[in-house]
Amino acid sequence: MIYRLHGTIQPYAWGGHDYIPQLLRREPSNLPAAELWFGDHPQAPSQIEADGITLPFNDWLQKNLNHALTPASRARFGDRLPFLLKILDVRLPLSIQVHPDKTQAEAGYAREEAAGISQGAANRNYPDDNHKPESMIALGDFWLLHGFAPLEVIEERLASRPSLATIAHLIRARGLKEAYTHIMQIPRSTVTTWLKPLLDAPAPKTPCDNPDYWLHETMRLMRIDPLHPDHGLLSFYLMNIVHMQNGEGIFQRARLPHAYLRGQNIELMAASNNVLRAGLTPKHIDLAELLHIVDTDPVRPAIIPPPAGSAPYTYPAPVDDYTLATTRLPQGEQLLLQSSEATIVLNLEDKLRLREGEQTLELQSGEAAFLTPNSRCELAAHGQAYVVIASNH
Repeated sequence: MIYRLHGTIQPYAWGGHDYIPQLLRREPSNLPAAELWFGDHPQAPSQIEADGITLPFNDWLQKNLNHALTPASRARFGDRLPFLLKILDVRLPLSIQVHPDKTQAEAGYAREEAAGISQGAANRNYPDDNHKPESMIALGDFWLLHGFAPLEVIEERLASRPSLATIAHLIRARGLKEAYTHIMQIPRSTVTTWLKPLLDAPAPKTPCDNPDYWLHETMRLMRIDPLHPDHGLLSFYLMNIVHMQNGEGIFQRARLPHAYLRGQNIELMAASNNVLRAGLTPKHIDLAELLHIVDTDPVRPAIIPPPAGSAPYTYPAPVDDYTLATTRLPQGEQLLLQSSEATIVLNLEDKLRLREGEQTLELQSGEAAFLTPNSRCELAAHGQAYVVIASNH
């Protein structure tokens, strides 16, 4: 069976105003449109059309579990969709953040439930008990922070900036983990002293992998007071600054610090909203918990190249919560999609027609469909459709 699924917009302050409304063929509003969610997460469930009515996807799912999820999925992931699909429009840098692994999430959720911390509390770290590995695909030029940079990269950055010599000394003397723990707890006045010479000097004018550009841009865009800087600004000198181009992908595992800086992307993750923040945010920061779960081991970003042709392409990810695939269907081309598990099909360009038996559904840009397990659905493009297919194994 196929059902129309309406995404839910999240108006986070860092989001753009135009991209998602244009995708949905709507007029922009005064509120930012940061994320468009497709899934059953209770924080912002999609709306599903079923039996002539529209209702929250999570409510419908709970009433149709045997129809919507396989026994294997329910045994492995519980009575919920194992994944959450999003479109993001990043206008301002997001908070630098870390997601827990499964064991950490279960322990943190149980601890906060026992403490009586309400789900909507500002100091809640674990609104659910799930991990949150993430895969993303760039929808054009996209910039992000992704894990701590190799030590030689960090050393080169710090050596050319004398005001940051203390950080270089700390890393050499104590290692990256202890150094990061120390600098995240130093007085804000020390951060001011370290950053002032960098803010007084000129910076590149266009996006690049020079940390000085992102320091200046973040200060300007987020209107950060130079006398009260955010500790997270130091992350530009410690973490990988990654530039991705249209169609390229990347996987972000549990405990890896990261932050989206600019651009639009597709994001698929395990169904969770557990976030520990490390800066660049007005939201709650639990530094002790962050330092407990963050992985400071240096990484070299592994960018997944874009598909070489028009055939469905699955972006590799070492998790079993989801699979993420895309395909471009030229005008008149058809594709038979056979799905053994629950699947969401999202169209991002032109028109896409879905047909299963006597059922027919047409999706314009920004529209999605939910396919129940063991569907055999024919996809046909009207124009050049760009199709995102999200499922679990």
